[in-house]
Amino acid sequence: MPIYKAPLEDVNFLLNDVFQIDRYDNLPGFSDASADVREAVLGEAAKLSEEVLQPLNRVGDLEGCSRQADGSVTTPKGFKEAFKQLAEGGWLGLSAPVEYGGQGLPITLSQAVNEFQCSANMAFAMYGGLTMGATAALIVHGSAEQKAMFVPKMVAGEWTGTMNLTEPQCGTDLGLLRTKAIKQADGSYKITGTKIFISAGEHDLTENIIHLVLARIEGAPSGIKGVSLFVVPKFLVKPDGSLGARNGVTCGSIEHKMGIHGNSTCVMNYDGATGWLIGEENKGMQGMFVMMNEARLGVAVQGLAQSEVAYQNAAAYARDRLQGRSLSGAKAPDKPADPIIVHPDVRRSLLTIRAFNEAARAMVVWTALKSDVAHRSSDAKDRQEADDHMGLMTPVMKGFLTDIGFANAVSAQQIYGGHGYIAEQGMEQFVRDARIAMIYEGANGIQALDLVGRKLPRDGGRAVMSFFNEVASFAKEHGTNEAMKPFVTPLSTGLGHLQQATTWLMQNAMMKPDNAGAAATDYLHLFGLVTLGYMWTKMAKVVHDKIAAGGATSYLTTKLVTGRFFMERVLPETSAHLARIQSGSATMMELAAEAF
Repeated sequence: MPIYKAPLEDVNFLLNDVFQIDRYDNLPGFSDASADVREAVLGEAAKLSEEVLQPLNRVGDLEGCSRQADGSVTTPKGFKEAFKQLAEGGWLGLSAPVEYGGQGLPITLSQAVNEFQCSANMAFAMYGGLTMGATAALIVHGSAEQKAMFVPKMVAGEWTGTMNLTEPQCGTDLGLLRTKAIKQADGSYKITGTKIFISAGEHDLTENIIHLVLARIEGAPSGIKGVSLFVVPKFLVKPDGSLGARNGVTCGSIEHKMGIHGNSTCVMNYDGATGWLIGEENKGMQGMFVMMNEARLGVAVQGLAQSEVAYQNAAAYARDRLQGRSLSGAKAPDKPADPIIVHPDVRRSLLTIRAFNEAARAMVVWTALKSDVAHRSSDAKDRQEADDHMGLMTPVMKGFLTDIGFANAVSAQQIYGGHGYIAEQGMEQFVRDARIAMIYEGANGIQALDLVGRKLPRDGGRAVMSFFNEVASFAKEHGTNEAMKPFVTPLSTGLGHLQQATTWLMQNAMMKPDNAGAAATDYLHLFGLVTLGYMWTKMAKVVHDKIAAGGATSYLTTKLVTGRFFMERVLPETSAHLARIQSGSATMMELAAEAF
């Protein structure tokens, strides 16, 4: 059976030492998240994930969700009880505003908890994650009445939330959607249409489900400019907050899919369902983007989370599995063979995964802190800088962390050999579950196009130039430190490749847009590699300082070796990405469609 242990030591190292979270005590909610509170929250989150959610991961995969004759959906055994524990523990409201029943703690803390839960049971964690995203959209764009009616119940985990975008004929291109909304005399709307791939669309975990639905009001402009956002509850809500009649929204079927079987991915049929407009008519994407950006960061964490749990299991297996002898002589002469951890290629795979995980986790904490600043700071300049960072890094994190997270799950499976292909070991489930993260909330190719087409030139390139300056300044500041050279030198080289790629795009993409499309995915991965290199360099500086101040520990020395491995063996991939980017799009676009 698979194992999972929440990486508490690593999270605390990042929060306390690398990013010094106590420096943010001037922001609302941070002073409530003192060191002892953080320790208690993370400790309990780890316990819940390890002892309650992880044992249900295999159960959910085997049982899946089942649709009943009346259209209701039954979740796997144990999910309902586990969700009750999640709700009663206040986990859904950890970072929600206090005025709606939340605890108002930093988003940074929630993202750490999110990683634990997604590693333990990704399909289960999606029920709460989608609810928090829907709650965020309502808080930003909902009316006072809508907030009062829906948000407290969602924060409390009494009701859950969904996002309904995709239709059979449209996914990324939401301007093609056909679901229609007809305004009623009382100001409500009747929503009719079909939505597909709706995660947590129907289930038995809570008594009500609050759907956020994109639809087109009769007479609205065509395309994306005519799309509006509506809140459509499964059960109508009476003025006193109690539940009324069943609304005209039902689960038509459950999608049969590759992974995340424990989450009910539904075809949702809206047949004159009653809904209420969120925000302004034809401005639905504004509200949906709040939820989508929340979801994209959550999906990035899913990529890290599956990589982490796959690594933990592969490392444990490699220490125990006997196969062959070490190239340099037997390491376990009293046994018939050595454990496979002695083989360089196994170590290459494990260190590649581990080096990604630790830097990706730093990137998540770094960006989560920026999100807290963007939402909570009273300083306009700080908010702008944080918002710039979020805009730039969201597609990088979503695309890069999920691409590499899936690849790492496959690498971890490979360490098991044939046993990794057998379901009882659990490794093939990590691979199947990780695969969806590259697809939903905007397929990764779209994230790459968003990065090069919109995020780079936004505000005259202000965000990307700020990133370049920050990384270059850090490298310059520590470049003369002999101990830091194994980190600073390759980081500077990688940054140079990223700057060259950016300049090439500026010079070659305007006149020939296909050059941008051809370069997009390589550019996103190049950006991701440099960002992880920057995270490793920041961590290395802290580790060297701590060793100088108090001596080496096993954790600190292991951290340095892992970081050096990344700089030596992973970061040099930036040169290959640069070469591909600079080759342009000519060969890629030369063949006629019929030739494929």
